[in-house]
This record gives sequence, structure tokens and C-alpha cells, in this order.
Amino acid sequence: MSTLIGIRDAAASSDVNGGLYSPAKEKAAIRGAYSSRSPLLLRRARQLLSATKVKVLLGLCTLFIVVMVNSKLSSLMGWNPHYPSSVSSPSRGGYTVLINTWKRNSLLKQSVAHYASCSGTDAIHVVWSETDPPPETLKAYLKKVVFSKSQAAHKPNFRFDINQEDNLNNRFRPIEELRTDAIFSIDDDVIVPCATLNFAFTVWQSAPFTMVGFVPRTHRLDRAKNGDAYYKYGGWWSVWWIGTYSMVLSKAAFFHRKYLEIYTHKMPSSIHEYVSRERNCEDIAMSLLVANATSAPPIWVKGKIYEIGSSGISSLKGHSDARNKCLNDFISLYGTMPLVSTNAKAVDARHEWFW
Repeated sequence: MSTLIGIRDAAASSDVNGGLYSPAKEKAAIRGAYSSRSPLLLRRARQLLSATKVKVLLGLCTLFIVVMVNSKLSSLMGWNPHYPSSVSSPSRGGYTVLINTWKRNSLLKQSVAHYASCSGTDAIHVVWSETDPPPETLKAYLKKVVFSKSQAAHKPNFRFDINQEDNLNNRFRPIEELRTDAIFSIDDDVIVPCATLNFAFTVWQSAPFTMVGFVPRTHRLDRAKNGDAYYKYGGWWSVWWIGTYSMVLSKAAFFHRKYLEIYTHKMPSSIHEYVSRERNCEDIAMSLLVANATSAPPIWVKGKIYEIGSSGISSLKGHSDARNKCLNDFISLYGTMPLVSTNAKAVDARHEWFW
């Protein structure tokens, strides 16, 4: 017989034998019976809740690890040309993408398709310096690609800027009817993800008269040449080793549209002739021009970019010596060293593991 039944039987017996039963006494007795079980029930409830919390926390941790691993694997596997940008269209009119190309139509198609999909792209201009004009089939194809890939209601303008001669100075010729102040200069074999590109644009907006880019380079003073000041050009490993830079290359960089005018019409013609003759160093010339105009360093934006072509000119033998010569020859023409070194870089904290 259970305790509860015993209490009820005793109460009934008392009622019969002496009228001692009362509802209040019965309720008190029932509460006493359940109170003897309450510690055990509470312990079991707490155990269940604790187990549930542990499972939820384990599930959340597992989900976080899976998401982070997938993110890292995606970046290791390379650029996904169909990954849409989640960044809203930047303000102040967006930017004009200026693509320099040379007999690599397959890469040009990929590049145009990608930058057409970026929300901040207002226009795409292709610098064409080949002997023959671009085929009509290529023009029609790229216009169709720009229209179909753009995610905005306002479709980017697209056109070829055709030049009569093959000359590296062509990539910095002024462009008529531009609607943006921001120029994003890019080689046809370099892909910058849209979110990274739009972040760099916001950085450029904070300092619109300097260069903002993804490929840093440096210089250092070396007085070993007959006691005269002599500068050495430093590539990526030099930047990594010393932690400073003084240039960002125009193969992937923002700058103000006014520098197209200054480069073409106000920079010493001897530098134009040098670039044309050597077929090299137009990017160093632009870095010197902007530094000379601003007396300020460029801004390096940390972000992963993808080179979709074969190895470029930097892999050729003698490249370092040629860049050293360019740098010193240009400095002699300027009569001063305008480059300013810095160790600052812009980082999108949303994509970092730690704040």
C-alpha cells in the first residue's frame, strides 16, 4: 500500500470513528507525501536540462567548425567566379574598372564577366592596344556578358578603348565621359573577389587622392654605387620581411581619375619615352606620380586575389635588375625621391578570425 493510499484510508477511518477528518488535513497530508518525492524529481529535471544544454552547445560548436572548415577549403580551392557579392552597392557613383589586356581573349572574357557581377561596378573599359581592332563577335559577346552578369538594375557601361599603337602608357590615357572619380586599374589575368573589391573601394573613399591596392612593393636606399644614393626595388618577399611598403602596383589598384590626365599630359615626356622603349615600369611611374602629388604613402588592402593566367613578367630573368634601373632612372628625372614608406594596411575585420 502506498503512502498516499494509507493516508486516505486513515482519514476515512478517523471520520467514521470520531469525526476527526477535515479537507484541510487531507490536503496537508497529500502535500507532505509529494514533498518527500520532490528532491528526486528536481534532481532528475536538472540532469535532463544539463544534458540538453550540453547537446545544444556541442551542436553549435560542430556547426561552427563545419562552417569555418568549408570557408577555408573554399579559399584554398581558389576563386569561384559565380559566387555573388553580398556587399551592397557602394556610394558616390561606384567605380570604373579599367582592364589592360593583350592577346588573351579567354582571360579577358573571364575578367569582364567577373567584374560585371560586382555591385560597385559602374563601367568597364578595356584598354586595347593590339594592331587589329577587337573582333565584332568579341564585342557582342562581352556586351551580352556584362548585361547578363550584372546584378544591379543599373547595368554597367561597357566599351573598348582602342589605341593605334602598342604602348604601356595606353593604360593610363584619359577616358571621356567617365561618371566616376574612382578608377580600378586591373590586369586581365587578376581576379579580386567582389566583396574584397568593394571593401577596398570604401578604403579609397576615405583617402581618394592616394593609391589603394592589393599588390604592395617597397624600395630601400643603398649607397654602395660610387657613394651616390642608389635605390633598390623590393618585391613581395621584401615587403613581408621588413614589414613596410611604399608602392601598390597598378595591376590591382584604385586611384582618382585625375591621375590619368596628369600621367598623360603633365608627367615628363622622358618618362613616357622610357616606358615605351623599355616596355616596362609604367606601374612604378604611376606610383611615383601619385606620391609626388600627395607626399603621402599608398594604402595596401589585405585581401586574397587570384591570378588566372600563366606567370607574368616578374618571373622572367633579369626582372629585378630592370625594376631597379627603372626606379633610379625615374628618380633622377624627378630630381627627388617622392615615395613614402608605411607599415599600415587596411583589413576587413568581418573576415578575420579575431577582432
